[in-house]
Order: sequence, then structure tokens, then C-alpha cells
Amino acid sequence: MLLNLSNHPYTSWSVPQATAALRQFGTVQDLPFPSIPPQATAADVQQLAEDYYQQIRQTNPHTVHLMGEMTFTFALVQRLQAAGIPCVASTSERLVEEREGRKIVTFNFVQFRPYVQPPVQPNSFG
Repeated sequence: MLLNLSNHPYTSWSVPQATAALRQFGTVQDLPFPSIPPQATAADVQQLAEDYYQQIRQTNPHTVHLMGEMTFTFALVQRLQAAGIPCVASTSERLVEEREGRKIVTFNFVQFRPYVQPPVQPNSFG
């Protein structure tokens, strides 16, 4: 099962994205992305990431689709990967068209891309 943790519920996904998700992961379950105030401290974000990590562990997903506020996403991806739970982001082409002086932006889904863990490097700072 793909756990969708984003501001875009599965029912709003394009046909290509929904089809790719079902083909790759079998089923999709939504978990709404939290509202993170810009005034939140780093400690607040870490605590929220821990709370979501615990909640996600209970759902036992195969993979987590994680898109949203960057510091929370980073903190949660680190926790999930350390627990062996793969995380992916959705990628898209951004197409911009001008009509009557207005920009019309369309996003076309391309793929689910895994968050990549950096290779372990020796400490070069001594």
C-alpha cells in the first residue's frame, strides 16, 4: 500500500498518477498533510515529525508518498528511511501557457521518484 501524505488526496490525482500508483503499489491510502505554521520552531517540527512517524508505523505502508513543507518532510523522511520504509515524491512537467495576458500552468505527472539516501561519507572535519 502507498500511503499518500500530501495536500492532494488520491481522489484528486490525475489518471496517469493514480494508474501509476495502483500499478506500482496496489492500493493508496490518504493521510492529510499537517498544517505547519511558519512560526513553528525546529523543535516543534521535529516533534510533529515524530508524531507522524509513530502514526505511519501503525499503518504499516509499503511506501510513503511524501510531499509538503520541506523541513517537516526532511525530518520525517529521515525517520522513515531509518526504519526501512521507502519514501517517494511525485514528479511532473510544468507547462506554462499564456492566454490573454494570463499564465496558465499545468502539471503533468511523470513518475514517483524515491528519496535517495546519501552515501555514508567519512567525517572530513576531523
